[in-house]
Amino acid sequence: MNPEQIQFKKQRELGEILNVTFQFIRQNYKACGKILLRIVGPVFLLLIAAVTYYTWSTLGDSLFDTDGINGSQVVIALGLMLLAYLLYISTMTGTVYHIILSYINNRGEIISSEVSTGMKEDFGKLLLITLISWLLIFAGMIFFIFPGIYLFVPLSLTTAVLVFRRTGVSESISESFKLVKENWWMTFATLLCIGIIVYLISLVFQLPAILYFVFRAFVVATEGTSTSELFGPGYIIINVFTSVVQYIIYSITPIGVAFVYFNLNEKQNFTGTYETIQNLGNNN
Repeated sequence: MNPEQIQFKKQRELGEILNVTFQFIRQNYKACGKILLRIVGPVFLLLIAAVTYYTWSTLGDSLFDTDGINGSQVVIALGLMLLAYLLYISTMTGTVYHIILSYINNRGEIISSEVSTGMKEDFGKLLLITLISWLLIFAGMIFFIFPGIYLFVPLSLTTAVLVFRRTGVSESISESFKLVKENWWMTFATLLCIGIIVYLISLVFQLPAILYFVFRAFVVATEGTSTSELFGPGYIIINVFTSVVQYIIYSITPIGVAFVYFNLNEKQNFTGTYETIQNLGNNN
């Protein structure tokens, strides 16, 4: 028996948003996993390669190079990792939103071809809007941090607005601020809770790296060897592995943000309510 379709266009409290986020994952993880593997998989491999190169540049060279770490190499590695991360976040977030859009339009069914077509149409805009959001948040953080936190809340919804409303980049940014205008604190609290839950889940998978580092620190302190021995190949491998898991777990975040978006949109525009009334009229 097919599970009951989840209604996205609905007002929800904080606890309901968290519960329905994981309900959607439980019901659709197989279909979502296949689509994400096909669309996001190549970008994900690129990100892992970039993370591995950066980790080796900052830690690995010191194991064999007595002259220390090559500064220019680290800068290049950092730039490549940030670029790969931008591509990954844009692709992952956009794909998840297009999965949800297909789910809504087809009454609980996710059509892979629709997601692929949507991503081809929106990829450039997704990349641009993510970059602009990052730059605005970074600029806000420079000014005593609080402006960055304030900007983070509406800017976290820009991609959702772009995909679900089919708007352009500038209009999506403008609409995200309008959505949050009267509900900033509620939105901030919800996003914070989603972030904490995702962090706690990823923290479980960070334990091997933490335990390995503690063990190596104990060995180094006992034997009196160089602190560079803390960061051996084993640490690099474990660090890359934990990064892989964290990036996979990140996919929970845009699902939760999608429910936040629809909650705010319903408060202002009553889209779901109007559609329900129209459906009742059509049925009659």
